[in-house]
Amino acid sequence: MRIYNKKATRDYTVIETYEAGIALHGAEVKAVRAGNMKLEGAHVRFIDNELFLVNSEVSIYKFARPEDYNPTRTRKLLLHKGEILRLRTKMKTANNLTVIPIACYNKKSLLKLEIALVKSKKNWEKKRVEQRKDEERKIEKEMKEYRG
Repeated sequence: MRIYNKKATRDYTVIETYEAGIALHGAEVKAVRAGNMKLEGAHVRFIDNELFLVNSEVSIYKFARPEDYNPTRTRKLLLHKGEILRLRTKMKTANNLTVIPIACYNKKSLLKLEIALVKSKKNWEKKRVEQRKDEERKIEKEMKEYRG
């Protein structure tokens, strides 16, 4: 099971990645293992020297009770203090850096969240990457037709 944030690599340039644990309640673990998590639009925020995952949606598990369940609640991320300190100092020194989730996956019996320190791409950078991909696809298609 691996859940990706598909817009992350398109909109941001990844500088550094980290692996963090994620604190989930009750049936949220089963829901994430079933693939019911969305990372698009989510980001990581510092609150009182701790990291929290904000605005990610974990849909309710189909066999759980839906009483007082908030699918977009803020979830705590579990990292070593040294890693948190390193992230905070890098974000303070460079003005336009942010932390976003890249993927969520199983590691043995644990759920891990891959987070990344990223820099936002400009619109012209995004367009250039798209043009380059289109050219590569066009060349590949021509090569395939030429071979037979």
